[in-house]
Amino acid sequence: MRSEMTVPESESDRIQPQDPVQARPKDRFGAVVTASVSVMFVEAAIGMIANHVRESAIEGPVLPYNALGFVVMVIAAPFAALAGAVLGAFLTVSVVMPVLTSAAWLGRRLSGREAWGWVPAVTAVAAGPPVAALAILAEAGLLAGLAGWLAATAALTAPALVARRLLLPDRPRLTGRAMFGRVAVHGTLAVVTAFAAAGIALFAGVGYEPPQLNAEQIAGTYSDGQGGTLTLAPDGRATASRVDTFDFHDTVDPSEPRIRECSGIGTWSFDPVDGPDSQLVTVSVDSCPVDMDDWGVYGTREHPKLYVFVGDPDSWELYTLRHD
Repeated sequence: MRSEMTVPESESDRIQPQDPVQARPKDRFGAVVTASVSVMFVEAAIGMIANHVRESAIEGPVLPYNALGFVVMVIAAPFAALAGAVLGAFLTVSVVMPVLTSAAWLGRRLSGREAWGWVPAVTAVAAGPPVAALAILAEAGLLAGLAGWLAATAALTAPALVARRLLLPDRPRLTGRAMFGRVAVHGTLAVVTAFAAAGIALFAGVGYEPPQLNAEQIAGTYSDGQGGTLTLAPDGRATASRVDTFDFHDTVDPSEPRIRECSGIGTWSFDPVDGPDSQLVTVSVDSCPVDMDDWGVYGTREHPKLYVFVGDPDSWELYTLRHD
């Protein structure tokens, strides 16, 4: 008769197997960098669209079209993309990978499992100190600093979550190239959607447009806030006092004009031209060292502003007179 001896189960044998542990970011370095940088490029494209809508909604003059600037932008685009890729790789190595490692460790340590929710939490903590330092240096307000912190957290969380998918052991293994293809498809859809939404918003009137004025509404006293005033009387008389004019001829650098003050009495006229974006106020004061020429119009119907562009065509500055 055969007998069998039963060996007692050890404590370790009775422990249930743990959830599989995700791979470390450095184990799939190339794939993680590829996925993360791809997402950052999509974010940059959407960010530029959003910034265009934001700038269009801010009160300001119509900027002149500069064909040379457009050509320079096209030529510089490949170099900008390369610089963006280098910056994205740096952020991936210095921020995204440490965030993924820390989030996985905290998940196992505090909750017993690795969950995606730890990624935005760790990212928020990591983004806090540098954003706070930048806000202090820029003398930004509390709301601006908070908005910057939320934006930085969101911008870094997205590539981290996409890269995390490459490290999960219980999901089909993806290569960096496959993840790049997914990001390219879904990212293109996201960019097209953002572009369409921006177009609808601008068409609906979100963007700023100067008010359409007449000569009676233009008349009044304008100030540059530095002691210079220009009074446009309803009868067409203009009186200037210490208004800046800009001499582009008597200067060494054509892009850096010599500033000359104008004081005297002359005339003015208003030309609505073809609409709000092109209306002009022409001021002529004979005693000024330099002609005052044409002034553009923006602002509001109650508080119009006159402006001229000053300086290099690629980096305009404004000289603005505000209605008192």
